[in-house]
Amino acid sequence: MQLAFEEKGDVTVVRVQEAKLTYPVLASFFSEVRQRVEGGARQVLIDLGAVGYLDSASIGCLMDVHRLLQEKGGALRLSGLQPRVETMISMTGVHKIVPLHRAEEEALAAFGGRRGGGR
Repeated sequence: MQLAFEEKGDVTVVRVQEAKLTYPVLASFFSEVRQRVEGGARQVLIDLGAVGYLDSASIGCLMDVHRLLQEKGGALRLSGLQPRVETMISMTGVHKIVPLHRAEEEALAAFGGRRGGGR
């Protein structure tokens, strides 16, 4: 599982660097994100820009991340969705629970004024 993490103020950006986010890599994906949350991350932005395909197990995993963050008083947002991925997420209704953003800056701003630094 290829992931890159970046701290942008109070937001932990998780960049998925896989063309497919599917069952075989979900355990390591969830484990790495959970480690960040257990380590104190409360605002998490998952950048899915490189992902061209995800399956129902992936959507369930994203909901698990959402629930984990909610339990800790945090929030999850998704950005950079390719059309096919956005369609899958919208068809399942996840977009009603986890906010979707086209651009990373838009998603970061949507977390509120708690980010450190300027533009």
